[in-house]
This record gives sequence, C-alpha cells and structure tokens, in this order.
Amino acid sequence: MSASFIFNQPEVPQLSGTLLLAHGAGAPMDSLFMELLAQGIAGVGLKVARFEFPYMAVRREDGRKRPPNPMPVLLDAFRGAYRECRADTDGPVYVAGKSMGGRVASMLADELGADGLLCFGYPFHPPGKPEKTRVDHLRTIATPTLIIQGTRDPFGKPDEVSRYALGNQVAIHWLDTGDHDFKPLKASGQTQQAMIGQAATACLQFVEGRG
Repeated sequence: MSASFIFNQPEVPQLSGTLLLAHGAGAPMDSLFMELLAQGIAGVGLKVARFEFPYMAVRREDGRKRPPNPMPVLLDAFRGAYRECRADTDGPVYVAGKSMGGRVASMLADELGADGLLCFGYPFHPPGKPEKTRVDHLRTIATPTLIIQGTRDPFGKPDEVSRYALGNQVAIHWLDTGDHDFKPLKASGQTQQAMIGQAATACLQFVEGRG
C-alpha cells in the first residue's frame, strides 16, 4: 500500500533533501503538534513529508481509536514510506519521528542508509518505568542522530538520559522546561510554539552539519 503524504514545502529552500516525519502513538500526522513542527521545519528551509502508520490511517477512515500496529508492521510501513520518499527526491532523506515514530525511525536508520536521524521527544522509557529502557540500539547506531527532548519529558529526563551509554553519533538538544509535546512551564515565559521553533532551529543546524 502506498503511503499518503502531507508535504510542507519551504518558501525559500535553504537545504536540499526531505525530512520524512512519522507521528507518535496517540495522535495523527495532522495533529496540532505535528502541524506546528512541520511548519517550523519548512520555515527554516527544509521540505517535510509526513505519513501515517496503518492503524492511524484506518482510524482516520472509521474514527475508532486503536492501539499501534505491532512493531514489524510499523517498521514495514516506515520502510515503504522511505522508499517512496527516496524515489521522489534527488537530495538527502532524513528519517524522523515524534515519540514512537522517532523510535521506529531510529530502529531503521542504519538499515535504510538514511542521511540522518531526528527524534522529537524520544521515548527512552515508559513514563514511571525508567528501568524499561529503549536504548540498546542507540549504543551502536552509525547514523548521525539528533534527539530533541524537553527537560520535563516523563519519557526521559536529563538525569536519566545522562546515565545511558549512547553511541558517539547521538547528540541531544534539551528544551528547557519542555514536556513531551514541548510545552514549557508558564513561569519560563516561553510558549509551545516558541519551543517548537527552537526545535526547528536545532534541526536546521543538524542538517547543515551533514552537508
């Protein structure tokens, strides 16, 4: 089955290539967060292609909430979207995702030969279960990787993440007081949109470094 994409094209392209962006477990590719993130990244000059995993595409048709597909199905869906995206561009293709989508992308980045990996709110562990880590493959990943994480993210906070022996290709950019959706504390004087703008700038700097 071919993937259905939402594209965000930069008004003034600053970077060649495409960011292939997958959604998280609970919200679709056109959720407010995904819209703001895609617009922000396109705003700094990089094309974004969003797609949905099969369970979310079915939910769009019948309106019924359902859990994510088993991991092998998610991986195959991402592979298919990557093949289509790669065939449609002459430039680099960066794999990326929000939360679960980032985890799936991270598991495939080396296999696919992606030009880079970006994870927005990586689920290092389930909330309240720091012992159940999802980092083994990040210890040996060869693909240049940037994880953009809020310091209040219950899926992985700085004191927890600092204890992980992540690979040399993995860098982390922290958003001060941001949660899993990059919403800051009111006392910070920041807004979610401003935080997402910071994430887009970090994305730009990462991609520029790959050129």
